[in-house]
Amino acid sequence: MKQNIGLCSVRRLQHLTPNRRIQLICNMSFYRNAVWFMKGLQEYTKSGYEAAAKHFAPGDLDVNLNGRSFMITGANSGIGKATAQEIANRGGTVHMVCRNKGRADAAKEEIVEKSKNQNVHVHIVDMSSAKQVWEFAQNFSQNSALHVLVNNAGCMVNQRELTEEGLEKNFATNTLGTYILTAALIPALQKVEDARVVTVSSGGMLTQKLNVDDLQFEKGTFDGTMAYAQNKRQQVILTERWGAQHKDIHFSSMHPGWADTPAVQQSMPSFHAKMQSKLRTEAMGADTVVWLAVSPSAIKQPSGLFFQDRKAVATHLPLASSRSSPEEEQRLVTALEELTLKFKP
Repeated sequence: MKQNIGLCSVRRLQHLTPNRRIQLICNMSFYRNAVWFMKGLQEYTKSGYEAAAKHFAPGDLDVNLNGRSFMITGANSGIGKATAQEIANRGGTVHMVCRNKGRADAAKEEIVEKSKNQNVHVHIVDMSSAKQVWEFAQNFSQNSALHVLVNNAGCMVNQRELTEEGLEKNFATNTLGTYILTAALIPALQKVEDARVVTVSSGGMLTQKLNVDDLQFEKGTFDGTMAYAQNKRQQVILTERWGAQHKDIHFSSMHPGWADTPAVQQSMPSFHAKMQSKLRTEAMGADTVVWLAVSPSAIKQPSGLFFQDRKAVATHLPLASSRSSPEEEQRLVTALEELTLKFKP
Protein backbone atom coordinates (compact mmCIF):
# COMPACT_ATOMS: atom_id res chain seq x y z
CA MET A 1 0.00 0.00 0.00
CA LYS A 2 2.78 2.45 0.85
CA GLN A 3 4.30 2.13 -2.58
CA ASN A 4 0.99 2.72 -4.36
CA ILE A 5 0.26 5.77 -2.23
CA GLY A 6 3.72 7.19 -2.71
CA LEU A 7 3.56 6.89 -6.49
CA CYS A 8 0.05 8.26 -6.88
CA SER A 9 0.10 11.71 -8.40
CA VAL A 10 -2.57 14.35 -8.73
CA ARG A 11 -2.73 13.61 -12.46
CA ARG A 12 -3.50 9.95 -11.80
CA LEU A 13 -6.18 10.89 -9.28
CA GLN A 14 -7.96 12.98 -11.89
CA HIS A 15 -8.49 9.91 -14.09
CA LEU A 16 -10.02 7.77 -11.36
CA THR A 17 -13.75 7.37 -10.72
CA PRO A 18 -15.04 9.56 -7.85
CA ASN A 19 -15.50 6.59 -5.52
CA ARG A 20 -12.00 5.24 -6.24
CA ARG A 21 -10.52 8.72 -5.78
CA ILE A 22 -12.16 9.08 -2.36
CA GLN A 23 -10.97 5.59 -1.37
CA LEU A 24 -7.39 6.32 -2.36
CA ILE A 25 -7.36 9.68 -0.57
CA CYS A 26 -8.70 7.97 2.57
CA ASN A 27 -5.93 5.37 2.30
CA MET A 28 -3.34 8.14 2.06
CA SER A 29 -4.81 9.83 5.12
CA PHE A 30 -4.80 6.57 7.08
CA TYR A 31 -1.19 5.91 6.09
CA ARG A 32 -0.04 9.39 7.11
CA ASN A 33 -1.81 9.21 10.46
CA ALA A 34 -0.49 5.74 11.26
CA VAL A 35 3.10 6.58 10.37
CA TRP A 36 2.88 9.91 12.17
CA PHE A 37 1.57 8.34 15.38
CA MET A 38 4.32 5.72 15.45
CA LYS A 39 6.86 8.46 14.82
CA GLY A 40 5.31 10.47 17.62
CA LEU A 41 5.55 7.68 20.17
CA GLN A 42 9.27 7.45 19.45
CA GLU A 43 10.20 11.12 19.02
CA TYR A 44 7.51 13.51 20.33
CA THR A 45 7.22 12.20 23.89
CA LYS A 46 9.22 13.07 27.00
CA SER A 47 11.58 10.15 26.36
CA GLY A 48 12.08 11.40 22.80
CA TYR A 49 13.14 14.79 24.11
CA GLU A 50 15.48 13.25 26.69
CA ALA A 51 17.16 11.17 23.98
CA ALA A 52 17.59 14.21 21.72
CA ALA A 53 18.83 16.43 24.56
CA LYS A 54 21.89 14.21 25.00
CA HIS A 55 23.20 15.75 21.78
CA PHE A 56 22.47 19.41 22.57
CA ALA A 57 25.46 21.77 22.70
CA PRO A 58 25.66 22.74 26.40
CA GLY A 59 26.47 26.43 25.84
CA ASP A 60 23.92 27.19 23.13
CA LEU A 61 21.56 28.99 25.53
CA ASP A 62 24.25 30.74 27.56
CA VAL A 63 23.39 34.15 26.16
CA ASN A 64 22.76 37.63 27.58
CA LEU A 65 19.72 39.19 25.94
CA ASN A 66 19.96 42.68 27.40
CA GLY A 67 18.91 45.20 24.76
CA ARG A 68 17.01 42.68 22.62
CA SER A 69 13.23 42.78 22.30
CA PHE A 70 11.03 39.68 21.91
CA MET A 71 7.33 39.47 21.06
CA ILE A 72 5.59 36.23 22.01
CA THR A 73 1.95 35.58 21.14
CA GLY A 74 -0.09 33.37 23.44
CA ALA A 75 2.43 34.05 26.20
CA ASN A 76 0.26 33.65 29.29
CA SER A 77 0.32 29.84 29.42
CA GLY A 78 1.91 26.68 28.08
CA ILE A 79 4.81 26.87 25.67
CA GLY A 80 4.40 30.62 25.18
CA LYS A 81 4.73 31.33 28.89
CA ALA A 82 7.68 28.96 29.25
CA THR A 83 9.39 30.75 26.34
CA ALA A 84 8.71 34.17 27.86
CA GLN A 85 10.16 32.98 31.17
CA GLU A 86 13.39 31.71 29.60
CA ILE A 87 13.89 34.94 27.64
CA ALA A 88 13.18 37.11 30.68
CA ASN A 89 15.64 35.01 32.71
CA ARG A 90 18.34 36.01 30.21
CA GLY A 91 17.58 39.72 30.37
CA GLY A 92 15.52 40.14 27.22
CA THR A 93 12.65 42.61 26.92
CA VAL A 94 9.48 40.56 26.61
CA HIS A 95 6.25 41.66 24.93
CA MET A 96 3.48 39.24 25.84
CA VAL A 97 0.63 39.30 23.31
CA CYS A 98 -2.40 37.72 24.98
CA ARG A 99 -6.17 37.64 24.65
CA ASN A 100 -7.19 37.55 28.33
CA LYS A 101 -5.96 40.42 30.51
CA GLY A 102 -6.43 38.66 33.85
CA ARG A 103 -4.44 35.59 32.86
CA ALA A 104 -1.82 37.73 31.10
CA ASP A 105 -1.25 39.96 34.14
CA ALA A 106 -0.97 36.94 36.42
CA ALA A 107 1.56 35.31 34.09
CA LYS A 108 3.56 38.53 33.84
CA GLU A 109 3.72 38.81 37.61
CA GLU A 110 5.06 35.27 37.90
CA ILE A 111 7.62 35.78 35.11
CA VAL A 112 8.90 39.01 36.66
CA GLU A 113 9.11 37.46 40.12
CA LYS A 114 11.13 34.47 38.89
CA SER A 115 13.41 36.39 36.53
CA LYS A 116 13.80 39.67 38.48
CA ASN A 117 13.43 41.30 35.08
CA GLN A 118 11.01 44.24 35.00
CA ASN A 119 11.09 44.57 31.20
CA VAL A 120 8.00 42.42 30.66
CA HIS A 121 5.00 44.05 28.97
CA VAL A 122 1.46 42.85 28.28
CA HIS A 123 -0.49 43.65 25.10
CA ILE A 124 -4.11 42.54 24.85
CA VAL A 125 -4.88 41.32 21.32
CA ASP A 126 -7.30 38.71 20.02
CA MET A 127 -5.27 36.91 17.35
CA SER A 128 -8.49 35.71 15.69
CA SER A 129 -9.44 39.33 14.89
CA ALA A 130 -7.68 40.47 11.74
CA LYS A 131 -8.45 44.12 12.46
CA GLN A 132 -7.08 43.94 16.01
CA VAL A 133 -3.89 42.27 14.82
CA TRP A 134 -3.39 44.89 12.11
CA GLU A 135 -3.94 47.82 14.49
CA PHE A 136 -1.68 46.38 17.16
CA ALA A 137 1.17 45.62 14.73
CA GLN A 138 1.04 49.08 13.19
CA ASN A 139 1.05 50.84 16.57
CA PHE A 140 3.82 48.63 17.91
CA SER A 141 6.05 49.24 14.88
CA GLN A 142 5.75 52.99 15.36
CA ASN A 143 6.66 52.97 19.03
CA SER A 144 8.90 50.00 19.80
CA ALA A 145 11.91 48.08 18.51
CA LEU A 146 11.63 44.37 17.80
CA HIS A 147 14.37 41.79 17.30
CA VAL A 148 12.45 38.50 17.49
CA LEU A 149 8.83 37.55 16.83
CA VAL A 150 7.58 34.23 18.22
CA ASN A 151 4.28 33.21 16.62
CA ASN A 152 3.02 30.86 19.31
CA ALA A 153 -0.69 31.66 19.79
CA GLY A 154 -3.03 29.04 18.41
CA CYS A 155 -6.34 27.32 18.93
CA MET A 156 -8.08 24.06 18.12
CA VAL A 157 -11.83 24.60 18.06
CA ASN A 158 -13.56 21.26 17.58
CA GLN A 159 -16.87 22.64 16.29
CA ARG A 160 -16.93 24.97 13.29
CA GLU A 161 -17.20 28.48 14.69
CA LEU A 162 -17.07 31.88 12.99
CA THR A 163 -15.43 35.00 14.39
CA GLU A 164 -17.20 38.38 14.45
CA GLU A 165 -15.47 39.07 11.13
CA GLY A 166 -17.08 35.98 9.59
CA LEU A 167 -13.94 33.82 9.48
CA GLU A 168 -13.57 30.22 10.63
CA LYS A 169 -11.89 30.55 14.02
CA ASN A 170 -9.03 28.06 13.67
CA PHE A 171 -8.01 29.55 10.33
CA ALA A 172 -8.44 33.11 11.59
CA THR A 173 -6.19 32.51 14.61
CA ASN A 174 -3.59 30.04 13.42
CA THR A 175 -3.10 31.12 9.81
CA LEU A 176 -4.48 34.58 9.05
CA GLY A 177 -3.57 36.12 12.42
CA THR A 178 -0.04 34.74 12.15
CA TYR A 179 0.25 35.93 8.56
CA ILE A 180 -0.95 39.48 9.27
CA LEU A 181 1.19 39.95 12.38
CA THR A 182 4.32 38.67 10.66
CA ALA A 183 3.80 40.64 7.45
CA ALA A 184 3.03 43.84 9.36
CA LEU A 185 6.12 43.53 11.57
CA ILE A 186 8.64 42.66 8.83
CA PRO A 187 9.55 46.36 8.25
CA ALA A 188 10.32 46.75 11.98
CA LEU A 189 12.40 43.56 12.03
CA GLN A 190 14.38 44.74 9.01
CA LYS A 191 15.65 47.70 11.03
CA VAL A 192 17.64 45.60 13.53
CA GLU A 193 20.56 43.18 13.50
CA ASP A 194 19.99 39.43 13.86
CA ALA A 195 16.20 39.62 13.39
CA ARG A 196 14.30 36.36 13.70
CA VAL A 197 10.78 34.99 13.34
CA VAL A 198 9.96 31.66 14.99
CA THR A 199 6.57 30.04 14.34
CA VAL A 200 5.37 27.29 16.65
CA SER A 201 3.80 24.80 14.27
CA SER A 202 3.07 21.13 14.93
CA GLY A 203 4.17 17.72 13.76
CA GLY A 204 0.48 17.08 13.14
CA MET A 205 0.90 19.00 9.89
CA LEU A 206 2.73 15.93 8.54
CA THR A 207 -0.66 14.23 8.25
CA GLN A 208 -1.98 16.91 5.87
CA LYS A 209 -1.48 17.98 2.29
CA LEU A 210 -2.30 21.64 1.67
CA ASN A 211 -5.95 21.99 0.64
CA VAL A 212 -6.16 25.47 -0.84
CA ASP A 213 -9.67 24.82 -2.19
CA ASP A 214 -11.25 24.87 1.29
CA LEU A 215 -9.17 27.10 3.55
CA GLN A 216 -12.07 27.78 5.93
CA PHE A 217 -13.46 24.23 6.04
CA GLU A 218 -16.84 24.96 4.51
CA LYS A 219 -17.15 21.60 2.75
CA GLY A 220 -17.95 18.21 4.25
CA THR A 221 -17.91 17.26 7.92
CA PHE A 222 -15.88 19.61 10.09
CA ASP A 223 -12.95 18.06 11.99
CA GLY A 224 -11.17 20.42 14.38
CA THR A 225 -8.04 18.28 14.61
CA MET A 226 -7.71 18.17 10.82
CA ALA A 227 -8.39 21.91 10.57
CA TYR A 228 -5.63 22.58 13.08
CA ALA A 229 -3.19 20.33 11.20
CA GLN A 230 -4.07 22.08 7.93
CA ASN A 231 -3.34 25.45 9.56
CA LYS A 232 0.01 24.15 10.79
CA ARG A 233 0.89 22.91 7.29
CA GLN A 234 0.05 26.41 6.05
CA GLN A 235 2.38 27.96 8.66
CA VAL A 236 5.27 25.78 7.51
CA ILE A 237 4.70 26.74 3.87
CA LEU A 238 4.54 30.43 4.77
CA THR A 239 7.78 30.13 6.75
CA GLU A 240 9.53 28.59 3.76
CA ARG A 241 8.32 31.36 1.48
CA TRP A 242 9.21 34.16 3.91
CA GLY A 243 12.67 32.67 4.37
CA ALA A 244 13.25 32.72 0.63
CA GLN A 245 11.86 36.23 0.22
CA HIS A 246 13.43 38.14 3.15
CA LYS A 247 17.14 37.43 3.36
CA ASP A 248 17.71 39.94 6.18
CA ILE A 249 15.48 38.05 8.64
CA HIS A 250 15.95 34.47 9.84
CA PHE A 251 12.67 32.51 9.65
CA SER A 252 12.00 29.12 11.17
CA SER A 253 9.09 26.93 12.18
CA MET A 254 9.20 24.15 14.73
CA HIS A 255 7.38 21.27 16.39
CA PRO A 256 7.44 21.31 20.20
CA GLY A 257 6.57 17.64 20.54
CA TRP A 258 3.65 16.38 22.59
CA ALA A 259 3.69 18.65 25.64
CA ASP A 260 1.40 18.75 28.66
CA THR A 261 -0.13 22.20 28.16
CA PRO A 262 -3.55 23.69 29.02
CA ALA A 263 -4.33 23.81 25.28
CA VAL A 264 -3.79 20.06 24.89
CA GLN A 265 -5.80 19.34 28.04
CA GLN A 266 -8.75 21.40 26.80
CA SER A 267 -8.72 20.63 23.06
CA MET A 268 -7.68 16.97 23.17
CA PRO A 269 -8.87 15.57 26.52
CA SER A 270 -8.89 11.92 25.41
CA PHE A 271 -5.37 12.13 23.98
CA HIS A 272 -4.18 13.91 27.13
CA ALA A 273 -5.72 11.30 29.42
CA LYS A 274 -4.11 8.41 27.52
CA MET A 275 -0.70 10.02 27.00
CA GLN A 276 -0.29 12.12 30.14
CA SER A 277 2.58 10.13 31.62
CA LYS A 278 4.47 10.31 28.32
CA LEU A 279 3.98 14.01 27.59
CA ARG A 280 6.78 16.54 27.69
CA THR A 281 6.85 19.37 30.19
CA GLU A 282 6.09 22.88 28.95
CA ALA A 283 9.78 23.76 29.29
CA MET A 284 10.75 20.81 27.08
CA GLY A 285 8.23 21.92 24.50
CA ALA A 286 9.63 25.47 24.61
CA ASP A 287 13.30 24.47 24.40
CA THR A 288 13.61 24.59 20.60
CA VAL A 289 11.57 27.82 20.46
CA VAL A 290 14.05 29.47 22.82
CA TRP A 291 17.02 27.97 20.95
CA LEU A 292 15.74 29.29 17.62
CA ALA A 293 15.02 32.70 19.14
CA VAL A 294 18.29 33.32 20.97
CA SER A 295 21.11 30.90 20.10
CA PRO A 296 24.00 31.94 17.84
CA SER A 297 23.99 28.35 16.55
CA ALA A 298 20.40 28.59 15.30
CA ILE A 299 21.08 31.59 13.09
CA LYS A 300 23.73 29.58 11.23
CA GLN A 301 21.01 27.27 9.92
CA PRO A 302 19.40 28.14 6.56
CA SER A 303 16.30 30.30 6.84
CA GLY A 304 12.85 28.78 6.34
CA LEU A 305 13.44 25.31 7.82
CA PHE A 306 11.26 23.23 10.15
CA PHE A 307 12.87 22.15 13.45
CA GLN A 308 12.37 19.53 16.12
CA ASP A 309 14.60 19.27 19.19
CA ARG A 310 17.14 21.78 17.80
CA LYS A 311 17.50 19.96 14.48
CA ALA A 312 16.09 20.71 11.05
CA VAL A 313 13.75 17.86 10.06
CA ALA A 314 11.72 16.85 7.01
CA THR A 315 8.36 18.51 6.37
CA HIS A 316 6.86 15.40 4.75
CA LEU A 317 6.59 11.76 5.75
CA PRO A 318 8.11 9.20 3.36
CA LEU A 319 5.77 8.16 0.52
CA ALA A 320 2.97 10.31 1.93
CA SER A 321 2.04 12.32 -1.19
CA SER A 322 1.67 15.46 0.91
CA ARG A 323 3.73 17.87 -1.19
CA SER A 324 1.92 20.83 -2.72
CA SER A 325 2.76 22.50 -6.00
CA PRO A 326 4.21 26.04 -6.27
CA GLU A 327 0.90 27.05 -7.85
CA GLU A 328 -1.08 25.78 -4.86
CA GLU A 329 1.22 27.57 -2.45
CA GLN A 330 0.90 30.78 -4.39
CA ARG A 331 -2.88 30.45 -4.25
CA LEU A 332 -2.61 30.22 -0.45
CA VAL A 333 -0.53 33.40 -0.31
CA THR A 334 -2.86 35.22 -2.70
CA ALA A 335 -5.90 34.30 -0.60
CA LEU A 336 -4.17 35.54 2.56
CA GLU A 337 -3.08 38.76 0.86
CA GLU A 338 -6.66 39.44 -0.23
CA LEU A 339 -8.02 38.86 3.27
CA THR A 340 -5.24 40.98 4.75
CA LEU A 341 -6.17 43.95 2.56
CA LYS A 342 -9.86 43.45 3.36
CA PHE A 343 -9.28 43.93 7.08
CA LYS A 344 -6.45 46.47 6.97
CA PRO A 345 -7.45 49.67 8.82
